[in-house]
Amino acid sequence: MPTKTTTTETDGFSAQERAAMKERAAELRAAGKKGAKAADGLDALLERIAQMDPDDRALAERVHVAVTTAAPGLLPKTWYGMPAYANEDGKVVVFFQDSGKFGYRYSTLGFQDAANLDDGDLWPVSYALMRWSPSVEERVTELVRAAVS
Repeated sequence: MPTKTTTTETDGFSAQERAAMKERAAELRAAGKKGAKAADGLDALLERIAQMDPDDRALAERVHVAVTTAAPGLLPKTWYGMPAYANEDGKVVVFFQDSGKFGYRYSTLGFQDAANLDDGDLWPVSYALMRWSPSVEERVTELVRAAVS
């Protein structure tokens, strides 16, 4: 089995990114019950990412940034122990499954039926993720934007 390598532009979230996420969670809690639920979802997602092996964590962090930038209306949460992003109805649209979860050789970016990716009678809803690069980021961004369109 080939060795899994991950290339990222950073070694994870910067201190500024972590601080901004904590501030956003505090803002959501201050917004009341609905905001508190969203903040709890973000906290759970970030906690789950922090528990991953370094290669998976680096990918998950980049996925998180790409998803929240491309579709800020999606709500972060965990779903079956995986980082996920749900629409306003609470339905998961996109999720990240780290390779360590089931001992796979690659991580997975997946889309649920709430995603608007339909293309005829057959289309992909899951993508293997081995490394992060500008072209991967571009493709993930395109997919997420299409999923919420």
